[in-house]
Amino acid sequence: MKRRGLGAQAASFVLIGGIGFVIDATVLTVLSVHLHINVFLSRIVSFALASLATWLLNRRHTFGFHQAAATTVGGEYVRYMSVQITGALINLGVFSALIALQPALLHLPVLPLAAGSIVAMVTNFCGARFWVYRR
Repeated sequence: MKRRGLGAQAASFVLIGGIGFVIDATVLTVLSVHLHINVFLSRIVSFALASLATWLLNRRHTFGFHQAAATTVGGEYVRYMSVQITGALINLGVFSALIALQPALLHLPVLPLAAGSIVAMVTNFCGARFWVYRR
């Protein structure tokens, strides 16, 4: 099948990233605000669930037209998670810096989460497009 263009892939990636963000923010808020679990431990859980969801959606909808036949699902998942972890470190750096600068954000962790997500999105897209799902 024909490879989707950069614009179509980017739009799909952003939309699916939005779904991942909703999962991430919901789990983070429930665990840290409502269940009073440490915000950083809550971030690990929310990240893991959001990353799994975005991998499943991106592999099918964003990059599904040009997966190499020789690529194993396990290998693809490891590469995807490597990219996501890099993005997560960027995201966590922004998230942590904002909370350190403004501790009141602990009561509304979705705001620093959003800021970190936006900063990391470009890294995640480029890694997925040019490494995980390269031709």
